[in-house]
Amino acid sequence: MKKEVLVVLGSPNSPDGELSDISKSRLDYCKKVFTKGQLVLLTGGWGPQFNTSDKPHAFYGKEYLIKRGLLEEDFLEFALSKHTVDNAVKIKAILNEPKNTKLIIITSDYHGDRVKLIFNEILSDYEISYTCVKSNLDKAQFLALMQHEEKAINLIKQNGLYY
Repeated sequence: MKKEVLVVLGSPNSPDGELSDISKSRLDYCKKVFTKGQLVLLTGGWGPQFNTSDKPHAFYGKEYLIKRGLLEEDFLEFALSKHTVDNAVKIKAILNEPKNTKLIIITSDYHGDRVKLIFNEILSDYEISYTCVKSNLDKAQFLALMQHEEKAINLIKQNGLYY
């Protein structure tokens, strides 16, 4: 039987560690689908675009999920990543049993296409499913993030993926 790992991709938090609505939507989905026996792998270290606090983003996510009933034993080590490509690279370094592991990647609706492009290459030995939760952003924020994603995807397609 394959070990199932819920991978929650990092997203912004404030300088004092307050999770953004985007972060909470991903973590809430994780909590909703989590069943005993699965493991949770949280990503997110530090970066000027998402976390300038003194603790890694994943720390705040774990704290959030523990307050909602998950236990210390339900978590794998953090993937202290700086961006989406780094997420996949660090996840691969933590999980070393592709044949025995199924990954359930949790991200946001605007981020899904880029995540799939990156993870399908870097984590190609793993069985992967993707969940892209609704981000509940206002139209302008959503469009700005979609434009960023489209630009990032085009750069990957033009220049390849470096990791």
